[in-house]
Amino acid sequence: MTYDIHIIGGGLAGCEAAWQLAERGLNVRLSEMRGGGDTTPAHQGDGLAELVCSNSFRSDDDERNAVGLLHHEMRQLNSLVMAAGEEARVPAGSAMAVDRDVFSRNVERRLLEHPKVTVVRERVDALPTEGPTIVATGPLTAQSLAQSIVKATGEDRLAFFDAIAPIVHRDSIDMDICWIQSRWNKRTAASNEDGDYINCPMTKDEYLAFHQGLIDGEKTEFREWEADTPYFDGCMPIEAMAARGVDTLRFGPMKPVGLDNPRDTTPEFPQGRWPYAVVQLRQDNALGTLWNMVGFQTKLKYGAQVELFRTIPGLANAEFARLGGLHRNTFINSPVVLDRHLRLRGAEHIRFAGQITGCEGYVESAAIGLLAGIMAAQDIAGRPISEPPRTTAMGALLAHITGDAAAEHYQPMNVNFGLFPPLHDVPKKQRKEAYTDRAKADLRNWLGTVETVAA
Repeated sequence: MTYDIHIIGGGLAGCEAAWQLAERGLNVRLSEMRGGGDTTPAHQGDGLAELVCSNSFRSDDDERNAVGLLHHEMRQLNSLVMAAGEEARVPAGSAMAVDRDVFSRNVERRLLEHPKVTVVRERVDALPTEGPTIVATGPLTAQSLAQSIVKATGEDRLAFFDAIAPIVHRDSIDMDICWIQSRWNKRTAASNEDGDYINCPMTKDEYLAFHQGLIDGEKTEFREWEADTPYFDGCMPIEAMAARGVDTLRFGPMKPVGLDNPRDTTPEFPQGRWPYAVVQLRQDNALGTLWNMVGFQTKLKYGAQVELFRTIPGLANAEFARLGGLHRNTFINSPVVLDRHLRLRGAEHIRFAGQITGCEGYVESAAIGLLAGIMAAQDIAGRPISEPPRTTAMGALLAHITGDAAAEHYQPMNVNFGLFPPLHDVPKKQRKEAYTDRAKADLRNWLGTVETVAA
């Protein structure tokens, strides 16, 4: 099949872009190197849209926050990622978490069944010199293509380390020590009956010993070319957080506030008392057999992980479906090299989408892929490109990537209300709701310009 546009990369952004283009009547060639003899340091298989870190798309039950608003906007635009995620959903309280295998299969099935999409398992080593193209190779871009991007942009690429959290088999967790509860008992209709997180409590002595173990544990060694690569705070390895201070973890991923340990009761606290610190695990698949250690991204070596994590109360006999890991992420200096429509300056037939642009997070990556697909469809149809209003979550994220951010300090960014045009005349307590209401109204006005753009 001849194609109208070539998409390089079968992650969330590439798949979302392919879907948006195909739904607008365009023939798409989607190239994915995994399954064609190549892989990356972080991927486990060759499925499209594989989730390599957390299985959570973050908050979904309340649209009065930026990522919840982004979910809403993507659903209004027939997002493949959001639809496939809904079908693969697992209980996670106010978060939208998915069974990662079911999610990947859902995305791949829909694309393979679409008559306008051709998926090719191949590695692309250089940017195409002509023809509409979307590069959505993500933070794990192959070295050869990365070098081609550097040559085309004239800018040194930026890089940071991303750490992956371990996954534990549910039946290896000692529930005589642990209990199920969500912080503040916050649950939704999708929640488990008692709560959505398994909690492993720690006394002060246990916590201090664990903290020291993180500091002393054997870490993954850097390669020479990685030595000066910084971490992204959103995926900071737990031992790097521990190095910031003895109490950092207790006010971060091991925060015990609102968790009443039913195994530790007194007449004064009949429902139990907050432990000194807590390790939380979140359901990772639909069967409930795998649980993710929340916030436990790590660069500890495998042996050190097993030894230390089995000192956590309730995990003495833990069996790990996956241990934590560390990989290097790569992204371009988008405010410098991309225009407002995600096109590469000096080579406007090429667009970039997803994490390689410097957005951070599954949903954000998919949203930029969605926008790249819509804009490319408008370009190919010879129509004016219609940008989402900056007052929307997608518009605010796009503006940050393509020019609002300071190029000299550009770093990966999750969507947040700090990216939105401010509403200084609205009382602070009402601003989130005001941001959301304004965004929804402006989105409705914009939708008519993007729903059908190609025959």
